[in-house]
Amino acid sequence: MNAKEFLKKGLAELDTQCSEEQIAAFMTYLTELKKWNRAYNLTALKTDEDIIIKHFLDSLLYLKAIPSGPLKLADAGAGAGFPGIPLKIVRPDTELSLIESSGKKAAFMRHIARLLYLGNTDVIEQRLEHLENKYEKSFDVIVSRATFSINDFLKMACPYVKDGGRLILNKGPRFSEELKEMEQARHDNLPSVEIMKVDLPFTDVKRNLILLSCKMKP
Repeated sequence: MNAKEFLKKGLAELDTQCSEEQIAAFMTYLTELKKWNRAYNLTALKTDEDIIIKHFLDSLLYLKAIPSGPLKLADAGAGAGFPGIPLKIVRPDTELSLIESSGKKAAFMRHIARLLYLGNTDVIEQRLEHLENKYEKSFDVIVSRATFSINDFLKMACPYVKDGGRLILNKGPRFSEELKEMEQARHDNLPSVEIMKVDLPFTDVKRNLILLSCKMKP
């Protein structure tokens, strides 16, 4: 099975519809990631199958937690563009901001955005905690696959989502310990929390999507 067929099978398992143009965009992304990776070490994953499963399909799991319709979405600690760029390919009406402090990774994402004609896509070369005030209450959703703890992500990201906005993290099996840490921290109000358990195609792995609402409870 070639990479294109493998991706299509994974998308079917996720019940995600993609046009041939969108499939071609993923294939270009795959090619460019491998090409740039030889010089810039953007990812530890080398094979087409690993990149498709652990970057493309893993990123698309967030679709299960993102509201429908056009929205402003930020990817914090985007690295080589995950999960933000796969989400943008599948949801082109999304206005995307990719937040990444590494100059090499930011350059790669700008290259991909130009190559794939991803309109309304902005690369912000900065750390999440150092974002300018102009981004406060700007986004409907902020997602991340970076290694933020739930508590740290809540503190750093909440100021930048609109009232009622959502933060989404992808966590492993020890997420309950991080939720306890969040509850023990001295937040003025705790966010509402929803946990979605999802299967990663072609694996026995279960992901935990942690959804935090930044509309604080009274």
